[in-house]
Amino acid sequence: MTADEWTDAFARELGLSAPNHDHVRAILELAGTAAHSSERTAAPVAAWLAGASGRALDELNEIAARLAGSEQDAAG
Repeated sequence: MTADEWTDAFARELGLSAPNHDHVRAILELAGTAAHSSERTAAPVAAWLAGASGRALDELNEIAARLAGSEQDAAG
């Protein structure tokens, strides 16, 4: 089963529409930012928090980028 097939099936089970290509890219960007600016386990937790927050993906990615930037500023 491909990732798209699994995601489609999972979304159906949840009674939701599967994310479109742009949404998947934004979700992966958020997960990547979390994983690369912290421990890798932050990625799935960030994704869960993002979903629970109900906020737009653009806003969530801005917040994640700001946090990643503040981590780099503190290290540098």
